[in-house]
Amino acid sequence: MHALTRMEARPNEMYEELVRSLREIASVKTDEPLARHTTFGIGGPADVFVTVRNAGELAQAVVNTRRAGVPYFILGAGSNILVGDRGIRGVVIDNQAKHVTAPHEVDGTWTVRAESGTSFAALARNLARQGFGGIEWACGIPGTLGGAVVYNAGAYDGCIADVLQSVSMLTDDEQTKEVQAPDLRLTYRNSVFTRGECAGCVVLATTLALTRGDADALVRRVTENDAQRLGAQPRGRNSGSTFKNPEHRHAWELIDAVGLRGHRIGDATFSNKHANFIENLGAASAADVASLIREAQRRVNEQYGIGLIAEVQLVGEGFGEEVE
Repeated sequence: MHALTRMEARPNEMYEELVRSLREIASVKTDEPLARHTTFGIGGPADVFVTVRNAGELAQAVVNTRRAGVPYFILGAGSNILVGDRGIRGVVIDNQAKHVTAPHEVDGTWTVRAESGTSFAALARNLARQGFGGIEWACGIPGTLGGAVVYNAGAYDGCIADVLQSVSMLTDDEQTKEVQAPDLRLTYRNSVFTRGECAGCVVLATTLALTRGDADALVRRVTENDAQRLGAQPRGRNSGSTFKNPEHRHAWELIDAVGLRGHRIGDATFSNKHANFIENLGAASAADVASLIREAQRRVNEQYGIGLIAEVQLVGEGFGEEVE
């Protein structure tokens, strides 16, 4: 993922040339409302919105945009992000690269190769039905594999670090290389990407290790995970967990303890079902959500001396005050 800096002016001639080059690769829209493309249902327009359908198109779109000197943001499933009310300047690359190879066995290990725009949850479900396990815990993760790698996504005591073998990556010098999982230094919701140690790098595809199992048993496990998730987490418009869990604590417990369960600003509210989720009740703005995030950080810090760190990524412009 790549944060964008505000451009002083929009150089129309440069944008027109870039848009022409992007249209030779993929579908392009201008001033596309990003609320249509996020699970929050919130977000202003993207100056340029390009939808890529495979890893090659993704790499070329990034290269063209970099060469034009225009900032960009790679959008996966639109989960785990909050787009500002004034949208995103530059180019938003909608990653729909979803090719998946059939699982195959090499030296006794089953693996699957999937492009970075692949839905992690859909892949987990499909593989379980085929009798392949190892990622069935991901059946409820709403993001893409690319995002899962960047943030080391996890659930039910599993995370992608447990199964990731390697990634194909576009580097900042426009080279494509295969990087082994240990070199990504994946920790709790962190990686070389989030720590700024791989600036300009883009995940194109992933290789995951699988286990051979009984399809019926794996599907039952997926069903059990679904039931547990639906019983504990709100449905509707949200971006998943708002804050990372501090060491030895649960973020939802802290939010609940400071009286913010059900607390509402505008049309945004901390969920009554799970206090670490913020819900869009229908017409919430990014500023509403950001205000809730700041309020939780303030109260928890004042009462417990703990600095809550947002897990949801704020991108673009239009949040009011800064959120950590």
